[in-house]
Amino acid sequence: MSYIVTARKWRPKKFSEVVGQEHITATLKNALKNNRIAHAYLFAGPRGVGKTTTARILAKILNCLNPKDYEPCNECEMCLSIQNSQSLDIIEIDGASNRGIDEIRTLRESVKYAPAKGKYKVYIIDEVHMLTKESFNAFLKTLEEPPAHTIFIFATTDAHKVPLTIISRCQRFDFRRIQLDTIKSTLKQIAQAEKIGIDDKSLTIIAKKSDGALRDAESYFDQVVSFCGETIDSKTIAQMLNLIDDEIYFEISDAVVNKDFKTVFDVTKQIYENGWNFVDFIDGLIEHFRNIMTVIITTNTGLVETAEIYRLRYMEYKGKLSEGDLLRLLNFLNKIQQELRYTQNQKLKVEIALIHLIGLERSSTISDIISKISDGKHLSPGSFTPGNENISSSTKKKSDTEANEKSELVSEPKENSFSDNKIAESKISSISQSTTAGILDFDSVVSRWKGFVEAVANERTLILAQFIHTITPLSLEGNKLNISSTDSHVKDLLKTHKDYFAKKSLSYFGKKIDFCYREEETDKQQTETTDEKHKAKSGGNKLNSEEDPFVSAIINDLGGQEIR
Repeated sequence: MSYIVTARKWRPKKFSEVVGQEHITATLKNALKNNRIAHAYLFAGPRGVGKTTTARILAKILNCLNPKDYEPCNECEMCLSIQNSQSLDIIEIDGASNRGIDEIRTLRESVKYAPAKGKYKVYIIDEVHMLTKESFNAFLKTLEEPPAHTIFIFATTDAHKVPLTIISRCQRFDFRRIQLDTIKSTLKQIAQAEKIGIDDKSLTIIAKKSDGALRDAESYFDQVVSFCGETIDSKTIAQMLNLIDDEIYFEISDAVVNKDFKTVFDVTKQIYENGWNFVDFIDGLIEHFRNIMTVIITTNTGLVETAEIYRLRYMEYKGKLSEGDLLRLLNFLNKIQQELRYTQNQKLKVEIALIHLIGLERSSTISDIISKISDGKHLSPGSFTPGNENISSSTKKKSDTEANEKSELVSEPKENSFSDNKIAESKISSISQSTTAGILDFDSVVSRWKGFVEAVANERTLILAQFIHTITPLSLEGNKLNISSTDSHVKDLLKTHKDYFAKKSLSYFGKKIDFCYREEETDKQQTETTDEKHKAKSGGNKLNSEEDPFVSAIINDLGGQEIR
């Protein structure tokens, strides 16, 4: 067979050619240098990262006749026979098909024999976790004390399935998932050697599809070359592998910034017509916003695994989205990701979710509002200007009254009408006055009380207008204003219009005031007034109104008289 797949043709033949596993190859070379060769090794890690390849290189260097810098020469008789799978001293066993106790007994019998030509007899058992429990137990004694000329190398993708009794008898090496940039550089070298034209975007698509496995990336590379020929196009790759184009995700993020709801229907239509999976789309969208958050927090694209052309586009989001808003978007998408798997109409679900995503407004922190007010900037409740905003500041409970009111102002329904914007600006202006003027004192309340009474009388009904004129401020304790009145209905009217007085006091005085009715002062005034009326009408006879509140109400409200 003349054609050899890339994964086999470009399989590393030296430790220096193994990519992404430098921590392992360096350890093995130092062990060879110091003559500290173990009798058993366990190579664990994900698929396609070089476990079996490293095992073969180790077996080759152990039997090489002319090693160079603790690397196999790949030219001597032993190296060539091992490379062509013709050596009797290198035995590769598939653990999945030789998992029974009978196969392990046969292996135990063959271990005692000396190697045919080389220095060591090396047993490479791939997918060792597939062996049965009985096979592992039968293998324990041989693995612990093998002959001096025998070395075992185990490879597995599920190390947790290997018994601890086996692991403790081996030197364990954990292989890492190969990074995207490393896979791209390796594929680029292969493409240059094969004289195949491929751009960075195409390499990124193949590397991301392989998910850290170099062997998978090389298999996709062969498939793409067969389809595209000597010139590889990124659009053709995405179409062939049925991958979602990254431009879709940038359209969504741009729509979030610009509040473009129409983009939702264009994107979902494109996903549906191309036959893309909506679950994969949401997964990719989460990764996309994660990349944006990474760029905004770190101010660089070093932690983003994408093509160079997209790294520049991610940098453009600096200043347009804040960390708090991105956390809120990611939290919302994570919930949609879980709900989407159990939805029958996924297209409709994604459309509604994206509309909610674009409609999410940005909320400001109290400190940010105050700083903008002090700078002379105007805020509108429907605005979506970038800045150092935080998530849902309106939901944070504050013990201080001023902080509560400012938080309520941020969380008010956001409308774009002119009148609502004017109202919001007037409220913010009042907060600014109270903030710059300092703490509101009783003298200030008394000096402005007449204007407050006239403002209430002009806005409310006739009953409330008459009632407000009877109130006299007594003292101010924090945000609580003690009042007295000659009207007996004061207490009930204060409870009924509590919200109105709180808002009105905030807009007029710049501080939310709680009106507290003082019964002692008011009752004293009412008693004196009642006594005077009674003396004038009945010649000074003292009524017993203090003892019975009903009698007092009849005399004062209905004009009744006490009969003795």
